[in-house]
Amino acid sequence: MFDLEQHTPKELGYRFPAEWEPHRATWLSYPHEGSYSWPGTLPKIYPFYNKFIREISKGEQVCINIRNNKLKEQVAKELDKIGVDLNRITFYLNPTNDAWCRDHGPAFLINPEAKDPKVIVSWKYNAWGGKYDHDLDDKIPMLVGQYLELPVFYPRIVMEGGAVDFNGNGTLLTTTACLLHENRNPGMFQHEIEEKLRDYYGVDQILWLDEGIDGDDTNGHIDDITRFYKEDGVVTVIEPNKLDANYKPLKTNLKKLKEFRLPNGKQMDIVELPMPKPVVYEDQRLPASYANFYISNHAVIVPTFRCREDDVALSILEECFPDRQVVGIDSVEIIWGLGSWHCLSQQEPR
Repeated sequence: MFDLEQHTPKELGYRFPAEWEPHRATWLSYPHEGSYSWPGTLPKIYPFYNKFIREISKGEQVCINIRNNKLKEQVAKELDKIGVDLNRITFYLNPTNDAWCRDHGPAFLINPEAKDPKVIVSWKYNAWGGKYDHDLDDKIPMLVGQYLELPVFYPRIVMEGGAVDFNGNGTLLTTTACLLHENRNPGMFQHEIEEKLRDYYGVDQILWLDEGIDGDDTNGHIDDITRFYKEDGVVTVIEPNKLDANYKPLKTNLKKLKEFRLPNGKQMDIVELPMPKPVVYEDQRLPASYANFYISNHAVIVPTFRCREDDVALSILEECFPDRQVVGIDSVEIIWGLGSWHCLSQQEPR
C-alpha cells in the first residue's frame, strides 16, 4: 500500500475517466424529508427520480446512499412497482443532508496497472459556499471508501463534481465563477487550485470558462453549460434571445471555446445546444439546462422541460451519442431543487 500522505494520484498514474467510459455503477443519494431542496414539493419529484434510477439500472448497478432502513424498504417497494430489477440496486445506510451526489459523492480515479486499480478522492464539501448544512454529505466519500475497501485521498480543499468536466485524456473544463469564488477556497490563487486539480484528478490541461447560467445556486457549475461528449468535442448551451440574462455569458463562453486548443494543437469540435424556455417557480428563475445530462452505460439521460426545445436538444444529443439511447426524463419538478440528473449522480468506473 502506498502512503496517501506522500503521493498524489497523478504521481501514482491515476486519472479521472471520461463519463462515457464503462461504469461499474452509478452512485446516488436518495432525497428525503430532511432535504433542504424542493421545499414544499418533495413528493412530486419521486416518480421522475425513480424513473431515473430505472433507466440507469438497465445497464449498470445503482448504489444508493439512503437515510435509514424505513426509507430503504419504502424505496425498494416503489422501484419494484415500476419494474426495476432490484438485483441491480444496492442500498447503503449512509445518511446525507441532501441528494446532490455529483458534488458530495466520491471521485473515482483509475489506474489499471496499479496494485489498487481504483481509488477515491474525497474533496472537502461545503454546500456551495456554506449555503446549507453539509456535515453528513461531507463524509460520504470516506464511507464509500470503507464499504468498497478502496484507498481514499484527501486534498483538503473544497471542490464539487459539478464544477468540472473531463475528456478522459488529460483535459478538464471548469469556470472561474465557481472555482475562484471567495466562498470556496478563500486565500488560494488560481495556480494553486490548478495544481490541486492536476494532482488529484490526474489531468494535464485546465480550460477555464467564465460564467454559469442564470438561477444557478452553485455560482457557475460547468455541467449546466458545457460538457465533453468525446475526447475532442464538447456540447455547449446557447441562448438566442438577446434580452435573456443568459445571452451574453453564454456567447462569451462560446467564443472562448472556439479559441481553446487541446495539447495536440487541435481545436475542439463544438456542438451548440439550445437553452429551454425559462423555467420560473415562485418568481425564481431556475437553472434549467439540457447540458445537465448524465451518460450511463447504455443511455444518455437528458432533463426535459415541457417546451418545444426539448425535441431539438434530444435530436442533437442523439447525433453526439450514436452508440447510446438518448432518453428524456421530465425535469420540471426536479429543477426546483436547483439541479437535475447530472447533479444527482456520480459514476464509478469499472
